[in-house]
Amino acid sequence: MGIEERRQRERDEIRERILDAARELFVECGYERVTMRKVAERIEYSPTTIYLHFADKETLFRELCGADFAQLAAAFQKLAVIPDPLERLRACAIEYIQFAVDHPNQYRLMFLTPNPTAPCEGALSERKGNANEDAYAFLYAIVSSAIEAGLFRSEFKDAHLICQILWAAVHGLASLEITNKNDTWVCWAPLAERSQTMLNGILFGLLQPTTAAAFKE
Repeated sequence: MGIEERRQRERDEIRERILDAARELFVECGYERVTMRKVAERIEYSPTTIYLHFADKETLFRELCGADFAQLAAAFQKLAVIPDPLERLRACAIEYIQFAVDHPNQYRLMFLTPNPTAPCEGALSERKGNANEDAYAFLYAIVSSAIEAGLFRSEFKDAHLICQILWAAVHGLASLEITNKNDTWVCWAPLAERSQTMLNGILFGLLQPTTAAAFKE
């Protein structure tokens, strides 16, 4: 390995340490209370080192947003080959919950930490609406296909409304799993059983009676 290649690897490793520390701090303290100095202290580097990699806190936050949302979108892409929109919708919900379980810190930052008021710009904003890079757009495309196929009851024609109802449901289940799963006060049912029962119950209320049975195991 050449000198320059080794230096680049070291820079990449430092960058990853900065990102990991920043993600933890944003989750622990909230966006407003995190400073570049706190990030530096967490990994025992000087603030100058942090600024060599990221111009400011907002840039750092956007980098994390972009990486984590891209990872979720990539997890959905393997589901695009499922032809039936109902099965694709089920798989999407299960994949979302599994993402939260596998990447709890990322999930907390993405969906359980208040974001800064400034909108994300640049590369992140360019992904909006692209089903290949935007997880919400991927879900919207599935729901739109199901509406076009006449699978939902006639009063449910707003794809955004259906998406947001389903998202709220899986988000609630995922959030409980990563924040309360060790709470022995509750006798928790297995995650898979909770996921499937919740999903079936909600969709039975949205689907046409003739298609609701298709969502049963």
